[in-house]
Amino acid sequence: MLGELWGKNVPKAKGQHREKVLSALKVKQLTAPGKYGDGNGLYLVVDKSGAKRWMLRILVNGKRTDIGLGGISLVSLAEAREKALEYRKLARAGGDPLAAKREARRVVPSFKVAAETVHEEHKAAWKNAKHTDQWINTLNQYAVPVIGDMMVDRIDTPEILRVLSPIWLKKPETARRVRQRLTTVFDWAKASGYRSGDNPVEGVTRGLPKQVERGRHHAAMAFAEVPAFIESMRGTNSSLVAKLAFELLILTATRTSEALLAKKTEIDAKGKLWIIPADRMKAKREHRVPITDRIAEILKEAATISGDSQFIFPGRSEDKPLSNMVFLEILRRMEIPVTAHGFRSAFRDWAAESTNYPREIAEMALAHTIENKVEAAYRRGDLLDKRREMMVSWEKFCLGRERDGGFQED
Repeated sequence: MLGELWGKNVPKAKGQHREKVLSALKVKQLTAPGKYGDGNGLYLVVDKSGAKRWMLRILVNGKRTDIGLGGISLVSLAEAREKALEYRKLARAGGDPLAAKREARRVVPSFKVAAETVHEEHKAAWKNAKHTDQWINTLNQYAVPVIGDMMVDRIDTPEILRVLSPIWLKKPETARRVRQRLTTVFDWAKASGYRSGDNPVEGVTRGLPKQVERGRHHAAMAFAEVPAFIESMRGTNSSLVAKLAFELLILTATRTSEALLAKKTEIDAKGKLWIIPADRMKAKREHRVPITDRIAEILKEAATISGDSQFIFPGRSEDKPLSNMVFLEILRRMEIPVTAHGFRSAFRDWAAESTNYPREIAEMALAHTIENKVEAAYRRGDLLDKRREMMVSWEKFCLGRERDGGFQED
C-alpha cells in the first residue's frame, strides 16, 4: 500500500521533474504515513510510528537503489538535499554511494552517543514526555558510568552484566527496563552497521540471580513499553499463529484462555464484533469485543493458516487450540519477566494515566464484575460504542500511531 505512494504527491510538468517540492514547514506538518517526494529522487518517509526520515532513490550502475540519509531530527531538509546531490553526482560518475556511506560509518560511536542517537530518533513517536525523559535518564544513570565511553562494537555480555548486577535485585523493575533499553540501543547499532553478531544483552540473565516476585499480582509491563514489545515480538522466530494470538490478546485486553480458545463462530464480521459466550467468561456473562482494523487483519491472516479448524488459533492439531503455555514460552525466549495476563494491567494503566475515558468503560472492556450492586443495577448496557472508541485509541497507541479519541496530550 505504501509503495503506491511513491511520487504521488510530486506533480510533474511536461518534459521536466519538479525540484524542491518540500519546505521545512511542510516537513514538520506532514504526519500521515507515506513517502513524500522533494524531487530528483529525494523522499521524506513518515513511518507508522510517526518517525520521519530521508531516503534517496537513484540508479547505481543501472540498478535502482534506495539509500537512507537519516532521520529529520539529525538531518535537516537542506542537509538531505546536499547529501542527495553528492550521492547523485557520485552515481553518475560510476561510483557506489552505498560503499561511500559505509566508509563514512567506519567511525563507531560510543555507547553514550549511540544511546543519545536512538533516543533522539525515537522520541518523536513517544507522546508521553515522562517516559521519553525516563528512557534516556535511566541509561545515563546506570549504564553510561560503566560503558558510556566504550565503542558499541567493543561491548559484550560481561560489560552488560556489570551494568545490571548492582541493581538486578535491589531495583528489579528498573533493572528490567534498563535491560530492555540496552537491547534497543544494540539492536540499532547492529542495524546501522556498527556491530555484527548477536546482541550482547541476549542471555545476560543467565549470569544474574533469579529475581523474587513480590506480592500476588501478575507481573506487568509498563504500558509505555508495549508498542516496542509488540514490534520486537513480531520479529521473533515463534510460530506465526502464536504471534498473531498474542497480539490479539494485547489489543483486546482479554484473558489468555479467552484468546486461545476463540472460535470462528464467535466472530460477527458484519457487526465487527467478537462475541465471547458466557460459558467461556470468568464472570459467566457474554462479552462483546469490538473488532478494530488491526484485529480484523489478524483474523484474516489467521484464517489463511487455520484450515478447517473450529479454532481461530489452532495448535499442532487442527482439532485443538494453541497450548496455554505458548505466550509464556514467547516471553521466556525474549527474556521479558512479565506475564501475558499482565498486559491487561498495562491496558488499565494506560486508560487511567493517558486518557480521559471514564473508569467504568475500561472496567467493562476488561469484563470485570461490578461489585457495587447499585452501580450494576443502573448500568445494564455494555457501553459498546464508547468501548469501541477506546479500543481504537488503545490499538493506535500499541502500534505507535497518532492518538485521538480520549487521548490526553501531555
